[in-house]
Amino acid sequence: MAKKIMIVDDDPAIVKYLENLFKNNGYETCVARDGSEGVGIVKKEKPDLITLDLEMPEEWGPRFYRKLSKEKEFKNIPVIVISGLSGNKYAIHKAVASLTKPFDKDKLLTIVKETIGE
Repeated sequence: MAKKIMIVDDDPAIVKYLENLFKNNGYETCVARDGSEGVGIVKKEKPDLITLDLEMPEEWGPRFYRKLSKEKEFKNIPVIVISGLSGNKYAIHKAVASLTKPFDKDKLLTIVKETIGE
């Protein structure tokens, strides 16, 4: 069964790009448009990894991550921060990586493969 990656981002172009990138490399995807709908989708979809934008209109990534971290079943899901904010590596202290938009797709795929396999 393919590993599932959850994309949490409010930018439709980034979401589509990441969906295509991950699907073309053998991963399943699911999407949350912001942190407020993210926790419910995590509970439903049970992703193996989450890519997380930091700045979104309804609920920012760090707040979503704090909620997720309180859930015993989901607190250890690896998170890759992908954000346009500078200094983003400090926002989620347990993130496996932090990439700044625009990011290198090959670097992202390498991080994903090293984190959850293929």
